[in-house]
Amino acid sequence: MTDFTMKTDADGIATITWDVEHKSMNVMTLDAWDVLEGLVDDALADEAVKGIIITSGKDSFAGGMDLNVIAKMKEMAGDNPAKGLFDGIMNAHRIMRKIELAGMDPKTQKGGKPVATVLPGTALGIGLEIPLSTHRIFAASNPKAKIGLPEIMVGIFPGAGGTTRLTRKMGAMAASPFLLEGKLVDPAKARAAGLIDEVSDDPMADARAWVLSAKDADLVKPWDAKGYKMPGGAPYHPAGFMTFVGASAMVNGKTQGVYPAAKALLSAVYEGALVPFDTALKIEARWFTSVLMNPSSEAMIRSLFINKEALEKGAVRPADVADQRVKKLGVLGAGMMGAGISLVSAQAGIEVVLIDQTQEAADRGRDYTAKFADKGIARKKTTPEKKEQLLSRITATTDLDALKDCDLIIEAVFEDPKVKAEMTQKVEAVIPEDCIFASNTSTLPITDLAKASGRPEQFIGIHFFSPVEKMLLVEIIKGKGTGDRAVAKALDYVRQIRKTPIVVNDARFFYANRCILPYVNEGVRMLKEGVAPALIENAAKLVGMPLGPLQLTDETSIDLGAKIARATKAGMGEAYDDFADEVIFWLEEEGRLGRKSNAGFYAYDEKGKRQGLWEGLTEKYPTSDEQPDLVDVQHRLLFAQTLEAVRALEEGVLMDIREGDVGAILGWGFAPWSGGPLSWFDMLGSAYAAERCDALTAAFGARFACPDLLREMAAKNQSFYGRFGANAAAA
Repeated sequence: MTDFTMKTDADGIATITWDVEHKSMNVMTLDAWDVLEGLVDDALADEAVKGIIITSGKDSFAGGMDLNVIAKMKEMAGDNPAKGLFDGIMNAHRIMRKIELAGMDPKTQKGGKPVATVLPGTALGIGLEIPLSTHRIFAASNPKAKIGLPEIMVGIFPGAGGTTRLTRKMGAMAASPFLLEGKLVDPAKARAAGLIDEVSDDPMADARAWVLSAKDADLVKPWDAKGYKMPGGAPYHPAGFMTFVGASAMVNGKTQGVYPAAKALLSAVYEGALVPFDTALKIEARWFTSVLMNPSSEAMIRSLFINKEALEKGAVRPADVADQRVKKLGVLGAGMMGAGISLVSAQAGIEVVLIDQTQEAADRGRDYTAKFADKGIARKKTTPEKKEQLLSRITATTDLDALKDCDLIIEAVFEDPKVKAEMTQKVEAVIPEDCIFASNTSTLPITDLAKASGRPEQFIGIHFFSPVEKMLLVEIIKGKGTGDRAVAKALDYVRQIRKTPIVVNDARFFYANRCILPYVNEGVRMLKEGVAPALIENAAKLVGMPLGPLQLTDETSIDLGAKIARATKAGMGEAYDDFADEVIFWLEEEGRLGRKSNAGFYAYDEKGKRQGLWEGLTEKYPTSDEQPDLVDVQHRLLFAQTLEAVRALEEGVLMDIREGDVGAILGWGFAPWSGGPLSWFDMLGSAYAAERCDALTAAFGARFACPDLLREMAAKNQSFYGRFGANAAAA
């Protein structure tokens, strides 16, 4: 069976149906382009065919391009991958242009056949770009459907005509949220914005009626009509000029110049607006090829699309364990973490028992979901009825007997081993023999916590990040005695709540915290050394970190940092480097605990709005007259994190290289443009990375010492994905 099939009915309407076998959602492949073109050619050549409707055999229309196609186009081109990519993109442009012109006479613009698209549901990426090349788009009135062009989110941009068509259809200003932010909307909002033409309860019937009544003028796209002017003005128009000046400032302000796709997209729009439509498509294809050839885009696609999707689908799940989806969840502790876990679990349709020491505390935890739903109601994202359904799934109580039929327990009580051990033993006396017990600890070793359990093979770590409802990553930690069923249970649960899991072996700080703490410490260390605080913070942002290390400390709270420092020193003894602690302890003593106290490394107004770096920092730690080079500051901040990722891989804490990169981006925002820390070292090359380690070690200390694994890889000229990636494993 081919991806596209066609049937012509008695009214002369040829319906081309897109239905990829063994896929829940249609994706475009190289072979499918040829099939689609052949069917379009047949329909245009057949005198009995009066018009064409392109639709889907699934509930959705399409999820976009199969991004593995990009790799195939490069491979097929041999020594000239850029040419292979450009030719492949231009072939797609040619086919869609054929659909758009639909056999009309080029001079008179008459004699073409109407082509409509019917979207039964979600249409993303190429799933919107193909419809944009048809003459009219009809969408089903399906409020759950999402329509848009999300390519920018994985490091590319809509390069199959979406960029050029959308800006010419809507104008650069109106198109910018959909192109530069990857905004997705439901069909009603898509129609209001101008992405599509009609929303209907019976889109197929309406599309048929339109095809049978369409006139020649209905088939001519605005950009092909004489006298066309871009909505909002082209770059040489006064209004258009201001639009592009503003867009350039906005893109550079948001991306800090480290995301090549956004700049390339803007260039394609600007340059394309100055030339005829077909030339604009060629310009778009050139910029798209440039982005695809950039190692940043390749790494982002690999980590944020291919690897992320693989982990979400169970790439690291024990294969021989039966389905472990959660039916009833017990959450111990109704504080911020427990309340958040209850919320996302109830959203997934799971029945939740929320336990705390007092009924008041338990009710407060349940009320977190109520307040969340109230915000959704105010924004018209949900309804009072759905709020009640959500709350009905959460039972707030102090009674441990309510846990007796739970199949998963997540403990989120105070970070004290004694408190956790006591709760473990009390709860295990109540829950079923086969119930899995998980701790949400962020720092305490799972193997040690499991000592309080009578079932260590059923004890595991499920580490959420705060705020639970917003953060995409969940870190699953295997203790030394943790069994496969516990791992499968944790993975199936994370999939239920629609988050991305990584599975790591037990070690101090697990994976995420072991990498992020050195980043924070390096920033604080530089402050103490006399590096200007603004240089530290801006260097981080200019290299793609979402927050500078000082701001991040304010956000997570300074007293938490002090607590972790004391606990780590107690655990590591003389091996612990406490150089940066003095700054944290000083701020703690001053009562500057971060955002929560409206005072920290930054100053805040009475409403909690950040006002800039606190002047007292440089009074206590004066800024040196001679400041370091920007790249040195950036390398100190990034190497501090990346070397921990390498050590985690070397020590077996990380078991899959994909989890190291995906976890870093989703867990703490490691420079997404890089594809993650291990991808970044692959960009630098192992030889240069090792050499840079030696230079940083000589200048700043042994914390930058080159790991043996990296040294060995440098000697063999290996990359991380070459040595540990899927292709290497297959070989």
